[in-house]
Amino acid sequence: MAEPAPSILILGTRGIPASHGGFETFAERLALYLHGRGWNVGVYCQNETNGQPIKQRITQDVWNGISLLQVNVARSGPVASLEFDLISVTDAMKRDAVCLVLGYNSGVFLPLLRMAGRKVLTNMDGIEWKRPKWSFPIKAWFWVNEWIAAWSSHHLISDNPAITDHLATRRSRSAISTIPYGGREVLSAPETAVREFGLQPQRYFISIARIEPDNNILTIVEAFSRKPRDMKLVVLGTFVDDNPYHQSILRAASTDVIFPGAIYDADVVAALRFHARAYVHGHTVGGTNPSLVEALWAGNAVIAHDNKYNRWTAQNAGFYFRTIDDLEGLLERLTVDDAAVAEASIAARLRAATDFDWNIILKAYEDEAMRLMGSAADAGQNLTVSLPS
Repeated sequence: MAEPAPSILILGTRGIPASHGGFETFAERLALYLHGRGWNVGVYCQNETNGQPIKQRITQDVWNGISLLQVNVARSGPVASLEFDLISVTDAMKRDAVCLVLGYNSGVFLPLLRMAGRKVLTNMDGIEWKRPKWSFPIKAWFWVNEWIAAWSSHHLISDNPAITDHLATRRSRSAISTIPYGGREVLSAPETAVREFGLQPQRYFISIARIEPDNNILTIVEAFSRKPRDMKLVVLGTFVDDNPYHQSILRAASTDVIFPGAIYDADVVAALRFHARAYVHGHTVGGTNPSLVEALWAGNAVIAHDNKYNRWTAQNAGFYFRTIDDLEGLLERLTVDDAAVAEASIAARLRAATDFDWNIILKAYEDEAMRLMGSAADAGQNLTVSLPS
Protein backbone atom coordinates (compact mmCIF):
# COMPACT_ATOMS: atom_id res chain seq x y z
CA MET A 1 0.00 0.00 0.00
CA ALA A 2 1.44 3.39 -1.05
CA GLU A 3 2.36 5.89 1.62
CA PRO A 4 0.10 8.97 1.81
CA ALA A 5 1.42 12.10 0.14
CA PRO A 6 3.29 14.47 2.48
CA SER A 7 1.44 17.65 3.41
CA ILE A 8 2.62 21.20 4.05
CA LEU A 9 0.86 24.41 5.02
CA ILE A 10 2.40 27.82 4.23
CA LEU A 11 1.58 30.59 6.68
CA GLY A 12 2.65 34.20 7.09
CA THR A 13 2.16 35.69 3.60
CA ARG A 14 -0.70 37.66 2.11
CA GLY A 15 -1.28 34.66 -0.15
CA ILE A 16 -0.91 33.49 -3.71
CA PRO A 17 -0.99 34.02 -6.67
CA ALA A 18 1.75 36.47 -5.78
CA SER A 19 1.00 40.17 -6.09
CA HIS A 20 2.57 41.79 -3.04
CA GLY A 21 6.24 41.06 -2.45
CA GLY A 22 9.16 38.70 -2.08
CA PHE A 23 7.61 36.26 0.40
CA GLU A 24 4.50 35.90 -1.74
CA THR A 25 6.60 35.22 -4.84
CA PHE A 26 8.59 32.64 -2.92
CA ALA A 27 5.43 31.02 -1.50
CA GLU A 28 3.99 30.70 -5.00
CA ARG A 29 7.15 29.13 -6.39
CA LEU A 30 7.53 26.72 -3.49
CA ALA A 31 3.87 25.71 -3.55
CA LEU A 32 3.99 24.92 -7.28
CA TYR A 33 7.30 23.08 -6.88
CA LEU A 34 6.08 20.91 -4.00
CA HIS A 35 2.76 20.17 -5.71
CA GLY A 36 4.74 19.00 -8.73
CA ARG A 37 6.74 16.75 -6.40
CA GLY A 38 3.60 15.06 -5.08
CA TRP A 39 2.94 17.10 -1.93
CA ASN A 40 -0.44 18.21 -0.67
CA VAL A 41 0.04 21.97 -0.36
CA GLY A 42 -2.13 24.53 1.40
CA VAL A 43 -1.48 28.27 1.46
CA TYR A 44 -3.27 30.65 3.81
CA CYS A 45 -4.41 33.80 1.98
CA GLN A 46 -5.58 37.03 3.60
CA ASN A 47 -8.90 38.33 2.31
CA GLU A 48 -10.04 41.67 3.72
CA THR A 49 -13.82 42.01 3.47
CA ASN A 50 -13.80 45.83 3.79
CA GLY A 51 -16.31 45.81 6.62
CA GLN A 52 -18.74 43.40 5.00
CA PRO A 53 -20.27 40.79 7.35
CA ILE A 54 -18.28 37.56 7.47
CA LYS A 55 -20.50 34.53 6.98
CA GLN A 56 -17.66 32.00 6.87
CA ARG A 57 -14.26 32.62 8.43
CA ILE A 58 -12.29 30.31 6.10
CA THR A 59 -13.21 29.32 2.58
CA GLN A 60 -11.21 27.03 0.35
CA ASP A 61 -10.58 26.89 -3.36
CA VAL A 62 -7.97 25.34 -5.60
CA TRP A 63 -5.38 27.05 -7.81
CA ASN A 64 -3.12 24.89 -9.99
CA GLY A 65 -3.67 21.95 -7.64
CA ILE A 66 -2.85 24.00 -4.51
CA SER A 67 -5.43 24.53 -1.74
CA LEU A 68 -5.94 28.25 -1.13
CA LEU A 69 -7.27 28.71 2.38
CA GLN A 70 -8.94 32.11 2.20
CA VAL A 71 -9.08 33.71 5.64
CA ASN A 72 -11.74 36.42 5.73
CA VAL A 73 -10.94 39.34 8.04
CA ALA A 74 -13.09 42.40 8.63
CA ARG A 75 -10.31 44.75 9.71
CA SER A 76 -7.49 46.31 7.70
CA GLY A 77 -3.86 47.22 8.31
CA PRO A 78 -1.68 45.71 11.07
CA VAL A 79 -4.69 44.57 13.13
CA ALA A 80 -5.96 42.60 10.14
CA SER A 81 -2.56 40.92 9.78
CA LEU A 82 -2.64 39.81 13.43
CA GLU A 83 -6.20 38.54 13.03
CA PHE A 84 -5.21 36.70 9.87
CA ASP A 85 -2.17 35.10 11.51
CA LEU A 86 -4.11 33.96 14.57
CA ILE A 87 -6.92 32.43 12.51
CA SER A 88 -4.37 30.72 10.22
CA VAL A 89 -2.54 29.22 13.20
CA THR A 90 -5.69 27.99 14.93
CA ASP A 91 -6.84 26.35 11.69
CA ALA A 92 -3.42 24.80 11.02
CA MET A 93 -3.50 23.26 14.51
CA LYS A 94 -6.31 20.99 13.28
CA ARG A 95 -4.55 19.84 10.10
CA ASP A 96 -1.92 17.11 9.87
CA ALA A 97 0.85 18.89 7.99
CA VAL A 98 4.25 20.46 8.37
CA CYS A 99 3.81 24.20 8.93
CA LEU A 100 6.17 26.52 7.05
CA VAL A 101 5.91 30.00 8.59
CA LEU A 102 7.32 32.90 6.59
CA GLY A 103 8.40 35.67 8.94
CA TYR A 104 8.12 36.00 12.72
CA ASN A 105 5.95 39.12 13.03
CA SER A 106 3.28 37.06 14.78
CA GLY A 107 5.62 34.59 16.44
CA VAL A 108 3.61 34.88 19.65
CA PHE A 109 1.06 32.49 18.10
CA LEU A 110 3.55 29.75 17.13
CA PRO A 111 3.57 27.97 20.52
CA LEU A 112 -0.03 27.01 19.74
CA LEU A 113 1.21 24.96 16.79
CA ARG A 114 3.80 23.23 18.98
CA MET A 115 1.20 22.40 21.63
CA ALA A 116 -1.01 20.90 18.90
CA GLY A 117 1.83 18.60 17.80
CA ARG A 118 2.52 20.30 14.49
CA LYS A 119 6.06 20.48 13.10
CA VAL A 120 7.07 24.14 12.64
CA LEU A 121 9.68 25.37 10.16
CA THR A 122 10.15 29.16 10.23
CA ASN A 123 11.94 31.46 7.81
CA MET A 124 13.02 34.24 10.18
CA ASP A 125 13.38 36.91 7.46
CA GLY A 126 15.30 40.06 8.46
CA ILE A 127 15.83 41.77 11.80
CA GLU A 128 12.60 43.74 11.75
CA TRP A 129 13.01 45.31 15.18
CA LYS A 130 16.13 47.16 14.00
CA ARG A 131 14.29 49.20 11.39
CA PRO A 132 14.38 52.89 12.35
CA LYS A 133 10.84 53.59 11.12
CA TRP A 134 9.27 51.72 14.05
CA SER A 135 8.43 53.28 17.40
CA PHE A 136 9.87 51.72 20.55
CA PRO A 137 6.68 49.73 21.41
CA ILE A 138 6.56 48.22 17.91
CA LYS A 139 10.29 47.40 18.02
CA ALA A 140 9.72 45.70 21.37
CA TRP A 141 6.83 43.70 19.89
CA PHE A 142 9.01 42.46 17.03
CA TRP A 143 11.91 41.70 19.39
CA VAL A 144 9.70 39.56 21.63
CA ASN A 145 8.16 37.82 18.62
CA GLU A 146 11.61 37.03 17.24
CA TRP A 147 12.57 35.27 20.47
CA ILE A 148 9.28 33.38 20.70
CA ALA A 149 9.48 32.25 17.06
CA ALA A 150 13.11 31.20 17.49
CA TRP A 151 12.30 29.00 20.48
CA SER A 152 8.88 27.65 19.47
CA SER A 153 9.90 26.55 15.95
CA HIS A 154 11.44 23.13 15.46
CA HIS A 155 13.87 24.51 12.90
CA LEU A 156 14.82 27.96 11.62
CA ILE A 157 15.77 29.10 8.13
CA SER A 158 17.96 32.12 7.45
CA ASP A 159 18.49 33.58 3.98
CA ASN A 160 21.91 35.11 4.67
CA PRO A 161 24.98 34.06 6.71
CA ALA A 162 24.83 37.31 8.69
CA ILE A 163 21.24 36.51 9.71
CA THR A 164 22.38 33.02 10.68
CA ASP A 165 25.00 34.58 12.95
CA HIS A 166 22.30 36.72 14.53
CA LEU A 167 19.92 33.79 15.05
CA ALA A 168 22.74 31.80 16.62
CA THR A 169 22.46 34.18 19.57
CA ARG A 170 18.93 32.79 20.07
CA ARG A 171 19.26 29.11 19.12
CA SER A 172 21.98 26.57 18.51
CA ARG A 173 23.42 26.63 15.00
CA SER A 174 22.29 23.01 14.62
CA ALA A 175 18.72 24.34 14.64
CA ILE A 176 19.38 26.81 11.80
CA SER A 177 19.76 26.24 8.07
CA THR A 178 20.97 28.90 5.66
CA ILE A 179 18.96 28.90 2.44
CA PRO A 180 19.02 32.13 0.39
CA TYR A 181 16.42 33.56 -1.95
CA GLY A 182 16.16 32.76 -5.65
CA GLY A 183 15.64 34.85 -8.74
CA ARG A 184 14.44 34.79 -12.32
CA GLU A 185 17.16 34.80 -14.97
CA VAL A 186 16.69 37.54 -17.56
CA LEU A 187 18.76 37.12 -20.73
CA SER A 188 16.78 39.47 -22.94
CA ALA A 189 13.87 41.88 -22.70
CA PRO A 190 12.02 44.08 -25.19
CA GLU A 191 12.94 47.76 -25.12
CA THR A 192 9.30 48.82 -25.52
CA ALA A 193 8.57 48.97 -21.79
CA VAL A 194 11.70 51.06 -21.23
CA ARG A 195 11.00 53.55 -23.99
CA GLU A 196 7.38 53.98 -22.83
CA PHE A 197 8.84 55.69 -19.75
CA GLY A 198 10.95 57.99 -21.93
CA LEU A 199 14.11 56.01 -21.17
CA GLN A 200 16.96 54.78 -23.33
CA PRO A 201 18.66 51.43 -22.65
CA GLN A 202 21.85 51.80 -20.58
CA ARG A 203 21.13 55.50 -19.95
CA TYR A 204 19.47 55.22 -16.55
CA PHE A 205 20.03 53.85 -13.06
CA ILE A 206 17.22 52.06 -11.26
CA SER A 207 16.12 51.59 -7.65
CA ILE A 208 13.35 49.14 -6.70
CA ALA A 209 12.41 49.17 -3.03
CA ARG A 210 9.91 50.10 -0.37
CA ILE A 211 10.22 53.84 0.18
CA GLU A 212 11.62 53.65 3.71
CA PRO A 213 14.46 55.51 5.48
CA ASP A 214 16.47 52.31 6.06
CA ASN A 215 16.51 51.75 2.30
CA ASN A 216 18.32 55.08 1.73
CA ILE A 217 15.97 56.27 -1.01
CA LEU A 218 16.44 59.92 -0.04
CA THR A 219 20.23 59.50 -0.07
CA ILE A 220 20.07 57.93 -3.54
CA VAL A 221 17.88 60.69 -4.96
CA GLU A 222 19.93 63.47 -3.36
CA ALA A 223 23.25 62.02 -4.59
CA PHE A 224 21.93 61.67 -8.13
CA SER A 225 20.30 65.13 -8.12
CA ARG A 226 23.36 67.11 -7.08
CA LYS A 227 24.11 68.00 -10.69
CA PRO A 228 22.59 67.60 -14.17
CA ARG A 229 23.49 64.30 -15.79
CA ASP A 230 23.26 62.64 -19.16
CA MET A 231 21.37 59.88 -17.34
CA LYS A 232 18.06 59.24 -15.61
CA LEU A 233 17.27 57.72 -12.24
CA VAL A 234 14.16 55.52 -12.03
CA VAL A 235 12.74 55.00 -8.53
CA LEU A 236 10.08 52.30 -8.37
CA GLY A 237 7.91 52.30 -5.26
CA THR A 238 4.71 53.65 -3.77
CA PHE A 239 4.63 57.26 -2.58
CA VAL A 240 1.83 58.62 -0.41
CA ASP A 241 0.90 62.26 0.14
CA ASP A 242 0.85 62.25 3.95
CA ASN A 243 4.26 60.62 4.43
CA PRO A 244 6.91 63.28 5.25
CA TYR A 245 9.79 61.04 4.16
CA HIS A 246 8.15 60.41 0.80
CA GLN A 247 7.55 64.11 0.27
CA SER A 248 11.17 64.95 1.14
CA ILE A 249 12.32 62.58 -1.59
CA LEU A 250 10.05 64.16 -4.18
CA ARG A 251 11.27 67.63 -3.23
CA ALA A 252 14.92 66.57 -3.47
CA ALA A 253 14.57 65.08 -6.95
CA SER A 254 15.93 66.76 -10.05
CA THR A 255 14.05 66.66 -13.32
CA ASP A 256 16.11 63.62 -14.31
CA VAL A 257 14.50 61.46 -11.60
CA ILE A 258 11.46 59.45 -12.68
CA PHE A 259 8.87 58.06 -10.25
CA PRO A 260 6.67 55.51 -12.07
CA GLY A 261 5.10 54.29 -8.81
CA ALA A 262 4.89 50.61 -7.90
CA ILE A 263 4.83 48.28 -10.91
CA TYR A 264 3.55 44.73 -10.39
CA ASP A 265 3.91 43.49 -13.97
CA ALA A 266 6.91 41.16 -13.63
CA ASP A 267 7.83 41.43 -17.31
CA VAL A 268 7.90 45.24 -17.22
CA VAL A 269 10.04 45.24 -14.07
CA ALA A 270 12.38 42.66 -15.61
CA ALA A 271 12.78 44.82 -18.72
CA LEU A 272 13.51 47.92 -16.64
CA ARG A 273 16.18 46.03 -14.72
CA PHE A 274 17.71 44.40 -17.78
CA HIS A 275 18.22 47.64 -19.70
CA ALA A 276 19.46 49.69 -16.72
CA ARG A 277 23.04 50.93 -16.53
CA ALA A 278 23.18 49.76 -12.90
CA TYR A 279 20.90 48.84 -10.03
CA VAL A 280 21.13 51.06 -6.91
CA HIS A 281 20.40 49.26 -3.64
CA GLY A 282 20.29 51.24 -0.41
CA HIS A 283 19.00 48.59 2.00
CA THR A 284 20.70 48.56 5.39
CA VAL A 285 18.61 46.10 7.44
CA GLY A 286 17.72 42.56 6.49
CA GLY A 287 19.27 39.56 4.85
CA THR A 288 19.37 38.50 1.22
CA ASN A 289 17.05 40.99 -0.44
CA PRO A 290 14.89 39.58 -3.29
CA SER A 291 15.20 42.72 -5.41
CA LEU A 292 19.00 42.58 -5.21
CA VAL A 293 18.96 38.91 -6.22
CA GLU A 294 16.73 39.71 -9.19
CA ALA A 295 19.18 42.44 -10.22
CA LEU A 296 22.02 39.91 -10.23
CA TRP A 297 20.00 37.53 -12.39
CA ALA A 298 19.35 40.43 -14.81
CA GLY A 299 23.09 40.99 -15.11
CA ASN A 300 23.03 44.40 -13.42
CA ALA A 301 26.09 46.11 -12.11
CA VAL A 302 25.15 46.91 -8.52
CA ILE A 303 25.72 50.04 -6.44
CA ALA A 304 24.89 48.97 -2.89
CA HIS A 305 25.06 50.29 0.64
CA ASP A 306 28.15 48.85 2.30
CA ASN A 307 26.97 46.35 4.89
CA LYS A 308 27.45 42.64 5.55
CA TYR A 309 24.13 41.61 4.00
CA ASN A 310 24.71 43.34 0.67
CA ARG A 311 28.40 42.46 0.47
CA TRP A 312 27.67 38.75 0.83
CA THR A 313 24.82 38.89 -1.70
CA ALA A 314 26.44 40.93 -4.49
CA GLN A 315 30.13 40.28 -3.76
CA ASN A 316 32.30 41.43 -6.70
CA ALA A 317 29.28 42.43 -8.79
CA GLY A 318 28.87 45.37 -6.43
CA PHE A 319 30.30 48.84 -5.86
CA TYR A 320 29.71 49.91 -2.27
CA PHE A 321 28.95 53.24 -0.59
CA ARG A 322 28.68 54.46 2.99
CA THR A 323 28.17 58.18 2.50
CA ILE A 324 26.31 60.35 0.02
CA ASP A 325 29.68 61.48 -1.36
CA ASP A 326 30.68 57.84 -1.92
CA LEU A 327 27.44 57.25 -3.78
CA GLU A 328 27.78 60.33 -5.96
CA GLY A 329 31.29 59.24 -6.92
CA LEU A 330 30.08 55.79 -7.93
CA LEU A 331 27.23 57.23 -10.01
CA GLU A 332 29.78 59.48 -11.76
CA ARG A 333 32.12 56.57 -12.42
CA LEU A 334 29.56 54.10 -13.72
CA THR A 335 28.03 56.71 -15.99
CA VAL A 336 31.21 56.70 -18.09
CA ASP A 337 33.17 53.53 -17.20
CA ASP A 338 31.86 50.98 -19.71
CA ALA A 339 34.50 48.41 -18.79
CA ALA A 340 33.60 48.46 -15.10
CA VAL A 341 29.90 48.07 -15.90
CA ALA A 342 30.55 45.16 -18.27
CA GLU A 343 32.83 43.40 -15.78
CA ALA A 344 30.30 43.80 -12.96
CA SER A 345 27.52 42.50 -15.21
CA ILE A 346 29.43 39.29 -15.87
CA ALA A 347 30.18 38.95 -12.15
CA ALA A 348 26.48 39.46 -11.34
CA ARG A 349 25.36 36.52 -13.47
CA LEU A 350 28.08 34.28 -12.06
CA ARG A 351 27.09 35.28 -8.53
CA ALA A 352 23.42 34.59 -9.20
CA ALA A 353 24.13 31.14 -10.61
CA THR A 354 26.31 30.22 -7.63
CA ASP A 355 23.85 30.67 -4.76
CA PHE A 356 20.50 31.91 -6.01
CA ASP A 357 19.22 29.09 -8.26
CA TRP A 358 15.55 28.42 -7.52
CA ASN A 359 15.86 24.70 -8.25
CA ILE A 360 18.50 24.24 -5.55
CA ILE A 361 16.72 26.50 -3.09
CA LEU A 362 13.29 24.90 -3.42
CA LYS A 363 14.79 21.41 -3.08
CA ALA A 364 16.55 22.57 0.10
CA TYR A 365 13.21 23.66 1.57
CA GLU A 366 11.66 20.32 0.65
CA ASP A 367 14.53 18.51 2.34
CA GLU A 368 14.04 20.50 5.54
CA ALA A 369 10.30 19.77 5.58
CA MET A 370 10.99 16.07 5.03
CA ARG A 371 13.47 16.06 7.91
CA LEU A 372 10.84 17.46 10.23
CA MET A 373 8.53 14.66 9.15
CA GLY A 374 11.27 12.16 10.02
CA SER A 375 11.39 10.92 6.44
CA ALA A 376 15.05 11.59 5.67
CA ALA A 377 17.98 9.44 6.65
CA ASP A 378 19.86 12.44 8.03
CA ALA A 379 16.99 13.71 10.16
CA GLY A 380 18.00 16.31 12.71
CA GLN A 381 21.04 17.57 10.80
CA ASN A 382 21.11 21.12 9.57
CA LEU A 383 21.51 21.99 5.91
CA THR A 384 23.27 24.91 4.32
CA VAL A 385 23.13 25.66 0.61
CA SER A 386 26.67 26.18 -0.67
CA LEU A 387 27.75 29.52 0.74
CA PRO A 388 31.23 30.80 -0.03
CA SER A 389 33.10 32.79 2.59
